[in-house]
Amino acid sequence: MQKLLHVFLWGLLISFLGSLPLGTLNVAAMQIGIQESIKNALYFSFGSLLVEMIYVRISLIGVDWIRKQEKLMKVMEWFTLFIIIALAVGSFVAAASEDESAKNVMLQNNMHRFLLGMFMCAINPVQIPFWFGWSTVLFTKKILEPVRSQYNIYIIGIGLGTLAGNCVFIFGGKWLVQRIANSQQYLNWVIGGIFALTALIQAIKMMMHKDAVHKFTHEETAEEQAS
Repeated sequence: MQKLLHVFLWGLLISFLGSLPLGTLNVAAMQIGIQESIKNALYFSFGSLLVEMIYVRISLIGVDWIRKQEKLMKVMEWFTLFIIIALAVGSFVAAASEDESAKNVMLQNNMHRFLLGMFMCAINPVQIPFWFGWSTVLFTKKILEPVRSQYNIYIIGIGLGTLAGNCVFIFGGKWLVQRIANSQQYLNWVIGGIFALTALIQAIKMMMHKDAVHKFTHEETAEEQAS
């Protein structure tokens, strides 16, 4: 029981801290919370964390197969970049609008926010190498073992950690909006800038072949050459 609690806490901690840096999903959740409702933002978060948990489970048992899907992961990565750029443009358009309640055009759709969260997380392959790396560390340190019960509690911890991290952005963003005059318009400029910077950094990494997906899919080849 103590071993399972240990594994759970590690998954929770890594996921929570990994959710705190500004990223596409947590900023999008914050924007939904501000422009729509807390409930929709939580739906979005539940959808994204569900896919993340599935990705982690796959990475624990099928890493060799994942590494062979380089073309698929590259397509997903470019599609993610396009989505981030569209979110940046949408935020800037909403910020420039005279209507203070203007929404990001990317959020002006009838898709249920749970499904939107699943979709945006599913096309983001960067989390696969992230979790493979951390899981490898935990395996090496004998913290995580290839046991089904440990896998399950590890993934539950990851899901709750991601939810807690997203809640920091969702409730924190809502708190700021309620206390600063015209803050929603200013926040749209800030969010647009975050998305634009994220897209720029991601594009540079992809062009220079230094992105996480490239390193992950070529790691095995590099290890073989070294040996």
